[in-house]
Amino acid sequence: MTPTSTATARGAVISASALEFQPREGCSVATAVGPHLGARIVRLDVVRIPPGGAWRPEESVAEENVVVVFAGSGTAASGAAEQRVERADTVYAPTGDAYGLTAEDAGLTAYVWHTTLRADRSPGTAPRRFSRLWNEETQLKGFTGVGNDEASEKTATMNFLFWPGTGSPQLCLHCGFMQPGEYFNVHVHPESEEAFFAFEGEGQLHLDGAWYDARPGDVLYAPPGVPHGTRHPVDDPSAPRFATCGGPTPFDPVLYERAGVSTKVR
Repeated sequence: MTPTSTATARGAVISASALEFQPREGCSVATAVGPHLGARIVRLDVVRIPPGGAWRPEESVAEENVVVVFAGSGTAASGAAEQRVERADTVYAPTGDAYGLTAEDAGLTAYVWHTTLRADRSPGTAPRRFSRLWNEETQLKGFTGVGNDEASEKTATMNFLFWPGTGSPQLCLHCGFMQPGEYFNVHVHPESEEAFFAFEGEGQLHLDGAWYDARPGDVLYAPPGVPHGTRHPVDDPSAPRFATCGGPTPFDPVLYERAGVSTKVR
């Protein structure tokens, strides 16, 4: 299927072309995932910053935030730390620290996850603030999944960018990349809301029993307990890889246990 947008009580797949941007503080913002889809834990915004513009939302200090630069370049701030960023760079701002983005001459587009930290969770002691989608230092391979579809043995690779091991107590950021024929097998998160988007290449997103064609910028939202996954169903081995990024909120310890790493927040 190739929907412009499909949304039900069991989740949603939103085409990038269906995002509705509104002007805010000199930028344009679209809420891809939020209360309008029934999400109560996570919000995913898409922010477009004009050339030379800046995005510094005051409310971010009260939230945990993760940023992925989708297009353009500029400077990112997380608390007092700053770093130049470009496409595929990522930023983490723990609760208590604001984040900010300043665009260079070509402007900057970012996908930003937000959550309010639960009372039983505390920020890490020295969290990682900057990373990149292609950071391979901690990975999950061979994920068999759980769901209605038979698991494929041609499994994708997932990079862990922000997770308990880097000091993130609730949000996480993973990047799954699939070569032709590979799957990140269908699975569920019993207590987490999943929000992710297609970053590069073309592939398919699974939601609640159906597969949907996806292109860069398209978003998937799965409520707790709803099956979801991704695949690159192309026979041509020379086709470009398909990559998605995002993650369940709050983080699902099963993913880290499958990868053989600690689920303790550092």
